[in-house]
Amino acid sequence: MNLSDRSPADGAVSVRPAWEVRENEGATRWFEFRLAFADGARVDALAVVGGGCLCVEEVRAQPALSLDDLGVLADWIEEAVAQACGAGPGPEGCGAQRRRARPAWPHGAEGRRLVAQEYRAAQQDGADPVLAVMGATGRSRRTSLRLIGQARDAGLLPPRRTRR
Repeated sequence: MNLSDRSPADGAVSVRPAWEVRENEGATRWFEFRLAFADGARVDALAVVGGGCLCVEEVRAQPALSLDDLGVLADWIEEAVAQACGAGPGPEGCGAQRRRARPAWPHGAEGRRLVAQEYRAAQQDGADPVLAVMGATGRSRRTSLRLIGQARDAGLLPPRRTRR
């Protein structure tokens, strides 16, 4: 695959927050980056933003990328992650993003429906559905698992195991 002949508009780009670690005043955030092209070529990467820097920790591509393509990919990832952070150009705004304890999340049936949507969307993307629910709700893993269980009990998700 030759990325220098393509543009990000040629494929579907998705950036999803994976997790965040906060220290004192700053934060380090990990993002899952996926770029899929119509011809079946695909690039998955894990990017880390912290201290005003963007680092690419892992890249998986089908077919393999050349060294020149990795440089082009880094520019694409930087732009996409900056947009996901809600910052301007560059990743500087990600660590200093306005803080909110957790995103607003509806309670009751509407919340369970949204949990089920996030869960199914992550499954279809091949991502961890529990992490997707954690990211969407801003809740801990245990609370997210409880919310997923409530969505299952409401019939919005299939049972975890088939009963005999």
